[in-house]
Formats: sequence, structure tokens, C-alpha cells
Amino acid sequence: MTNIRKVTVLGTGVLGSQIAFQTAYCGFEVTAYDISDEALATARKRFTGWAAAYRADNYPGAAEGQADATIDKIKLTTDLADAAADADLVIEAVPEVPEIKTSTYEKLAQVAPEHTIFATNSSTLLPSSFMDATGRPDKFLALHFANHIWRLNTAEVMGTDKTDPAVYDTVVEFAEEIKMVPIKVLKEQPGYVLNSLLVPFLNAGAGLLVGGVADAETIDKTWRIATGAPLGPFQIFDVVGLNTAYNITSANPAPAAQAFAKLLKEEYIDKGKLGRETGEGFYKYN
Repeated sequence: MTNIRKVTVLGTGVLGSQIAFQTAYCGFEVTAYDISDEALATARKRFTGWAAAYRADNYPGAAEGQADATIDKIKLTTDLADAAADADLVIEAVPEVPEIKTSTYEKLAQVAPEHTIFATNSSTLLPSSFMDATGRPDKFLALHFANHIWRLNTAEVMGTDKTDPAVYDTVVEFAEEIKMVPIKVLKEQPGYVLNSLLVPFLNAGAGLLVGGVADAETIDKTWRIATGAPLGPFQIFDVVGLNTAYNITSANPAPAAQAFAKLLKEEYIDKGKLGRETGEGFYKYN
């Protein structure tokens, strides 16, 4: 076992809340941080939803009360210094905006103990782009999870050229301890393995939509029927969340990407349609 016992998760969005819940479920002391009481209230609702999902999936121990018990094990705070005070590992899951991540690490570096390992869950940004802001590049790397982490349980581990190999190995072991399958990424790659495969697929779907080739439902239906895949690109966008899709897409200067970002903001985000979590995105949900 690793020496990691206390874990802090920064950001309680769709994936951050899952990381906190799964880590607490596996017996670690977990603190979840976000910037407002409103965000933490939403996080509590998310934890309740994840507990129900674990029971529905017959996840080991969930039916015996472990899922419900996990909700109350997670400490919630809006105080970054309190969140990081005695953490062995901090997993950052804040929005995919470089300036936000850099600012978060600059503040975190001032309050976290010297021994604390920092890991980013960024899905597309290279850890080396903000490793200097951490103040501890040797103890910093990427740890990326797939959505629905209890079921689709990969954890991609990717260091920089300054990451201490012992720290890398520790995080690989930690991933195993929270029931993930560690995916060792051998060199920095935007999108790691998973999103290097997934993002071009999603971009292709977006390009077909903004290019007027077909509507979202037709594109999804074509992909599902022809490949046997369970979800098409726009169903995946709804699962990931349209805010995340917008943050990633708006940073892409390609004309099709900018057109899709504009569509997301004006027709969906500005109208409160953020995907499955809000009940409506490209599709409507109960």
C-alpha cells in the first residue's frame, strides 16, 4: 500500500465529484473543495446521485449500505487552506481553462504541506504547461479518469520530464487502491490515450453538425447502428457536460470548432441546457 491516506479533490463538478466519491468509497479520508457554498450544495446532490448509481449497478458493497454511508464521509469546504492542510494527495479537477488551473496551483502551493503530491485531472492540457505554478514539479503529474469512473475504471497516469519516478509509481499504486486500472502514459501527450482517440471523433461529429450535413440525432443514430457503439457523439457531449465541451472547443482556433463553440453557448449553455445533469442538452432526460 502507498502512504497516501488523506486525499483532497479540488472541484466538485461531474467528474470531480465522482473522484471524491470513489476515493472515499475505497476507504480514504476525502475532502472536496469548491469555490462557493452553492457549488458544495450541488456536490452533495451529486454524491446522492452517485450512491444511487452504485446501487443500480450492483457495485460491490453498495446494496449493503456502503454507497449511502460514503456520502457523509466526504468533508466539504470552500477554504483552500483547510482543504489542503494535511493532504497526502491533491487531485485537481477545476475547469479546463489554463488561467484557472495556473491560478489554483499558485494558491495551492502556498498552503499545501511539502510532502503533498499534486495531480491534475485535465483531459486535454499538458501538465508541463502549469507545473512551475505548483512549486513542486517533481511531485506533480496528471491523473485522468473517464466519466462514470466506478464502471469505466481507467486512470491514466502521465508525468512530465520533471516528475519523480517514485511519485509516478506511488500514484499508479493509488489508482489501483481505488479500484482503477492504471494506464501508464509513457510521455506527455495532449489528451493522453483516451481523449487522443475520443476528441477527434467528437470533433468530427461537431463538424458534421455545424456544416449542415446532418442533425445531431441522425449523426448519433448513424454511428450507433453502423458500429454497434452504445452512444453517438452528441450523447457523449451530454454525458461529459456542455460546459466542459465548450471550454475545450472554444480553445481550438479551427473555424468549425469556433462555430460549434458558438452554437453550444448561444443555443444550449446560455439557456441552461448543460447536458444530462440538467435534464437537457442535445437531448431531453428525465
